[in-house]
Amino acid sequence: MDAQKEALQRIVSTLANKNDEIQNFIDTLKHTLKGVQVNSSNVIAELDEEFDGMYSILDEMKESMTNSIKQEQAHKSQELQNQLSQCSNALENSEELLEYAARSMDIKDPEEFSKAARQIKDRVTMASAFRLSLKPKVSDNMTHLMVDFSQERQMLQALKFLPVPKAPEIDPVECLVADNTVTIVWRMPEEDNKIDHFVLEYRKTNFDGLPRVKDETCWEVIDYIKGTEYTLSGLKFDSKYMNFRVRACNKAVAGEYSDPVTLETKALVFNLDSTSSHLNLKVEDSYVEWDPTGGKGQENKIKGKENKGRSGTPSPKRTSVSSRSPLIRGSRDRFTGESYTVLGDTAIESGQHYWEVRAQKDCKSYSVGVAYKNLGKFDQLGKTNTSWCIHVNNWLQTTFAAKHNNKAKALDVPVPDRIGVYCDFHGGQLSFYNASSKQLLHTFKTKFTQPLLPGFMVWCGGLALSTGLQVPSAVKMLQKSENGLSGSASSLTNVTQ
Repeated sequence: MDAQKEALQRIVSTLANKNDEIQNFIDTLKHTLKGVQVNSSNVIAELDEEFDGMYSILDEMKESMTNSIKQEQAHKSQELQNQLSQCSNALENSEELLEYAARSMDIKDPEEFSKAARQIKDRVTMASAFRLSLKPKVSDNMTHLMVDFSQERQMLQALKFLPVPKAPEIDPVECLVADNTVTIVWRMPEEDNKIDHFVLEYRKTNFDGLPRVKDETCWEVIDYIKGTEYTLSGLKFDSKYMNFRVRACNKAVAGEYSDPVTLETKALVFNLDSTSSHLNLKVEDSYVEWDPTGGKGQENKIKGKENKGRSGTPSPKRTSVSSRSPLIRGSRDRFTGESYTVLGDTAIESGQHYWEVRAQKDCKSYSVGVAYKNLGKFDQLGKTNTSWCIHVNNWLQTTFAAKHNNKAKALDVPVPDRIGVYCDFHGGQLSFYNASSKQLLHTFKTKFTQPLLPGFMVWCGGLALSTGLQVPSAVKMLQKSENGLSGSASSLTNVTQ
């Protein structure tokens, strides 16, 4: 019976997934049907406007063209209504079958359950839901029925609907994704000298399949592109993929969209974990600032609560925090003492990643690096064997050093305005760069044995971080050559041991 239950559960799950597909397809059909009606009305309205300014010879043509549009609308509407009806019936039958299956799961008698399971299996096998074509038979586009009334008067008797430009073809091989920039390249299936410009649309998504009607952001539009390629720069890659589509336009009408192309735009995106930060740090997503008054009042309150708790009176505050602690990322204690530290909220367990940090001009002291999750609440970045960083000290005089395991290596380079951090988890490399010039500042070489968290220390100032960045091409090239270098770029671990 357990095996039958498991098999039935798989069948039910498959049917439920199919129901979701059908429901999504129904939404698509309704959207397409609405588009047919709206676009048909728009085309007829434009047709009326043009005909009002024409001579009587056009009146005879107007009725014929209007009929063509209405016939096309009727044909498409009928096709879509038929599909909509079929899908609705199939979905209704599937939902009834799901209800029956759900009731059958509660049957205790093995014989009755086996009988019900066989019936459900037979009905699922014959279910119409699996014989449906989940693709609209017609589109909502009516632009092939538009006309160009800018022709000269002697040509009106031979007037026909203006040919619609064919859909361009995006070439994924020629498209380029690098340095948070995407270049899209397309071509026309055949030469068309009447094309005036192209329209490119794009949007971010976490789905690797075709774009969906629901659960997607709106398309961003770039209009009046004269060439057959376009470059989007300065993007934040905060989604796994981006969808792209393009269409051609002549003076009067836009053609169909190209088949959408999905390009991978994955990069490390994280914020600062305020639940782990020192009480003297004010944390807001991607910004941390030293707050000399932030910790004292809160620490006194906590101590007061603890003292009350020790005297036998339970602390409501401590009870509340304790009950929520499993929800806190990592369930770790806040940094305290002189460890003015905050960690990132996303662990690095594989791959190559890059992010940048900018310090306030008047920041007195700060560190940028990575650490294992078990970094102690009193520990400072670079002073343990579980953390690596570069440290800037602007108090009295400026010092710049790479730190690990409480050992420091002075860096004889100017402190940059922005620091780029490159982490190759499996390659065991942590490199720091001048983010503007891509000059290598220092590289740690080791073997990471635990997940890493980005780490930041700040005193008397603030740090702003930028994530969603790909590893820059210049950094990739420098990493290849840097693997064979020594000296200032060598591992602090190797030098000091």
